[in-house]
Amino acid sequence: MNVRVRGARSTAASVAAGVVVALAAVPAAAVSTSDGTPRYLAASELPPHPTSAWYAGPVTSGQPDPLPACGGDPLPSIAGHRQYWTEYDTNATQVTVVERSEQRAKDFAALLRKDLADCAAKLMRQNPDVTATEKYYGRLNVEEGAHVYGIHTTSSTVGSSDISLYSVGRDGTTVTLVRWAQLGNFQHAQVADFKNTTVTAVDKLY
Repeated sequence: MNVRVRGARSTAASVAAGVVVALAAVPAAAVSTSDGTPRYLAASELPPHPTSAWYAGPVTSGQPDPLPACGGDPLPSIAGHRQYWTEYDTNATQVTVVERSEQRAKDFAALLRKDLADCAAKLMRQNPDVTATEKYYGRLNVEEGAHVYGIHTTSSTVGSSDISLYSVGRDGTTVTLVRWAQLGNFQHAQVADFKNTTVTAVDKLY
């Protein structure tokens, strides 16, 4: 989301999570590994944009900076991430965390889901000029499962309207968070395409 709120747009930066990043574009091919580390989405596997290709930055160790507005607070320093963007106001992030055991991964996925489920209320508590609404789009049957959420925000200060889709999925000891965002509202949310992206993200981790 590209929410623009309260002065210095700190919340906007957090919500957009790097929509304009000075990164070299990476070809739309799968990022594969041979050492057992998880793979990330290719740019071409994001929900299709009607007038622009998707571009991808490198897979980077650590938390994304800024953190995603939803699901960002629980992310540990051991995370890895990749940023994606188009030529317009659409961007995305994938964050992956490898835990030491399946139970720890299960607990972490549940923590992310709780943060996402509470995100609309959190955003309004933190930013009085923001109105946020969310939807839960259900569970996807891939590996140990994935869950999809939508967050719509408006700002009374600047009149912005932003829509984001989030998903949390798990494959064994690995949890991945995927975020897609653009200007608009729930009518502009590419839910079916994002569900396909989520299934791909979880399925291709290993």
